[in-house]
Amino acid sequence: MAAIEREAVSSVGCLPPAVLDPARLAAVAATELLDTPAEGTFDDLAQLAMSITGAQKAFFTVADGRRSFWKSALGMDPVAGRENDIRDSPCHILIGTGRELIAEDAATDPRIKDLAAVGALGIGAWAGYPVFSPGGHTLGGFCVVDDNPRPFTPAQTQALQTLARSVSSEIALRQALRESRISGEASAALARTLQDSLLPPRLPGVPGLDVAAVHLPATATGDAGADVVGDFYDLFHTRGKNWAAVMGDVCGKGIDAALVTALARYTVRAEASQHSQPSVILHRLHQAMADQRVSDRFLTAALLTFRPVAANDGLVGRYASAGHPPALIRRFDGTVEKLTSRGMFLHPYLPPDQAARKDTKFRLNTGDALLLYTDGITEARTRDRGPLFGDDHLAEVLTDTRGADAATTLAHLQRAAAQHSAGYAVDDTALMFLRVTPRRGTLPAAG
Repeated sequence: MAAIEREAVSSVGCLPPAVLDPARLAAVAATELLDTPAEGTFDDLAQLAMSITGAQKAFFTVADGRRSFWKSALGMDPVAGRENDIRDSPCHILIGTGRELIAEDAATDPRIKDLAAVGALGIGAWAGYPVFSPGGHTLGGFCVVDDNPRPFTPAQTQALQTLARSVSSEIALRQALRESRISGEASAALARTLQDSLLPPRLPGVPGLDVAAVHLPATATGDAGADVVGDFYDLFHTRGKNWAAVMGDVCGKGIDAALVTALARYTVRAEASQHSQPSVILHRLHQAMADQRVSDRFLTAALLTFRPVAANDGLVGRYASAGHPPALIRRFDGTVEKLTSRGMFLHPYLPPDQAARKDTKFRLNTGDALLLYTDGITEARTRDRGPLFGDDHLAEVLTDTRGADAATTLAHLQRAAAQHSAGYAVDDTALMFLRVTPRRGTLPAAG
């Protein structure tokens, strides 16, 4: 009787309809990950998940209509195999809901307590997030397993979500690489989609700050795949009242640059949830580049971690740079200061101890602002290789924006650079501006 009841509960008809959706199954097949060996790229992300959460096991699974295949399975005995029945795995729940599943006590959680995997794998607690295809179908899951019941902190679940996104991004980039051999309008659309995936669709609202960012592409080369660039930026909440902002520039363009960009963006997000010192986060990024070696491109990056002092009373933070142009602070009175921090660029073959960095502390008071940028703006010049826009000119133009809000400031910088270069863009440019919102009645006139 028990066997009959189990067969009924485990029948395919009890699976969420999304599991057998033909479009989802096609997306799974398109990944070309099923029945392939373990890889360092995914194992490194799983190892990071274990380090962050303290869990004993971590998995990245891809699920078709009958089984959950373990592309990465750390903490498991190799003789245990690399898959289990889709009906026995919590992965089918991720596919059915398209959202996270956090079970702090697997033995009592009604969603998973009766699944065979709970006993077979010794699951005490389970925390997982879905992994998505470029088209939005749930391919499987990224999860950690603890031997005993336990809670997961908000910082740990946020890090898991970030790592799951990085897995999704890695899959998208691999498919883009395979498809980049196509030409014409389809190739151009692919390049645009890939580029959009490497930049946040919008910046979050940060209490007490006025923020804006923009990415300006170089003048087109005619090769849509090559025009996928390595400039990137991000602004995100880490934990408590703490925030982080990063600006990076990968040497060159194309899919290789995009691979490094994706690795950098998601590694920084994951590490910033655990570390408050930018120099430590950059060191960890450098180590990830050395471990994964997705490309031999070098990367420059500038990173801020900061927190508000009080409502509309400024912020305090730390800054570190890895070979990146210095951040610029525009004080309330229009004075511009460079925020410098020594550090070499990051490269997978450069020993970490040769790229030592340390933090620079800074404070922004009410009305002060900070600009992060890539060298596309300072190296702006006409098509006939006229004079560079330059660091000093950038500082002068920033002074002219005294009192302007974030969006207005960036628009002014864009116009000045375009006027200097006669509309020609030799390189891509990324700009991010963070301004402490002035109190009413204290706003100076814009320059």
